[in-house]
Amino acid sequence: MDEVDRKLIAALQRDATIAYAALGKEVGLSAGAAHERVRKLRERGVIRRTTIEVDPAALGRGVLAFVMVESTAWMGDSADAFAAIPEIQEAHVIAGSASVLVKVRAATTEQLQDVLRRLYAIEGVSGTQATVALETFFERPVQPLSPTTARKAAPG
Repeated sequence: MDEVDRKLIAALQRDATIAYAALGKEVGLSAGAAHERVRKLRERGVIRRTTIEVDPAALGRGVLAFVMVESTAWMGDSADAFAAIPEIQEAHVIAGSASVLVKVRAATTEQLQDVLRRLYAIEGVSGTQATVALETFFERPVQPLSPTTARKAAPG
């Protein structure tokens, strides 16, 4: 991935609806070249999907909680069970005192409590610890590292 690819990704993260002509102009390419670069980024799986960002509160999902899920068994094979709970936005197998970390968006604390009940129905789940966010300072998309930053971040 070169600097042009990083600029393309940054521009698309700001506005995924930008026309290829404007995108190309922003990064110093023709519209066709910008389109081809984006197509290749999609083929390589760098760009996984194009979506919109929506205000969760405007959709009635104003309660944000992070839930640590404790278990009595390996949870790495339980992705489908977590995905079946629509209020769960993200689920991550983690190391530490819990097995899985989930990000939940609910309408109310009562709905959050119902999500916790449904989590207990997943085989192997033995406990949960929920932390409700009172305010979100920011959420940002993943930015590609520059070659210099990537070298600094690389182990060893």
